[in-house]
Amino acid sequence: MQRALQEHQQLFAQLHGLGGAIEQTAERIADALRRGNKLLLCGNGGSAADAEHFAAELAGRFLHDRPALAAVALSGSGALLSCIGNDYGFEHVFARQVAALGVPGDCLVGLSTSGRSPNVLAAMREGRTRGLTTIGLTGQREGNLLAEACDHVIAVPHTATARIQEAHGFIVHALCGLIEIQLGHG
Repeated sequence: MQRALQEHQQLFAQLHGLGGAIEQTAERIADALRRGNKLLLCGNGGSAADAEHFAAELAGRFLHDRPALAAVALSGSGALLSCIGNDYGFEHVFARQVAALGVPGDCLVGLSTSGRSPNVLAAMREGRTRGLTTIGLTGQREGNLLAEACDHVIAVPHTATARIQEAHGFIVHALCGLIEIQLGHG
C-alpha cells in the first residue's frame, strides 16, 4: 500500500509537465465541438472504461449544466463489438466504427497505456485517413506506437498500467473542465 501511494504521489507531482499538452488537446476538442463536430473515443479494458467515462462527462454533464456535447465511446455496444470482431477481426472493432461515424473535423481519442493496442492503432490510422484530429492518451512504455500515430499525444511519464490509468482519470477530468471553460460554461 505504501509503495503504491508513493508511486502515485511521485507521478502526480510530474503531471505539471503535461499541462501544455492537456490545454492544447482541450482546445482542439472544444474547437471541434464548437464547429458541430463530435468526439469519438476508444480503448480496451480499463481504457475503455476511461473512454466511456470521458464521453459520459461531455454528453451528460461535468461541472456545469450546459447543452449536451457530442461524444461517443466506441466500446459501448457489446453486440457491435462482437459483430465487427467476428466478421472482420478484433483489430478492426474501432476502425470500422470510425469509418461509419467519423467525418472530417471530428476528434478521435485513443487510450492505450502501452501504446501498442492493435485495434486502437488501426482506429488512429482510419481517423487520419478520414481527416479526423487524432489524440492519444498513453504511457511511456518501450515500443509505444500510439505517440507516432497521433496528431496530439498526452504521454503519462510512467510504465506501470495502474499508475498510467490513475493519471488518465485525472487527465480526463482536467480535459472536461477545460473544454467546458473554453465553450463558455465555466
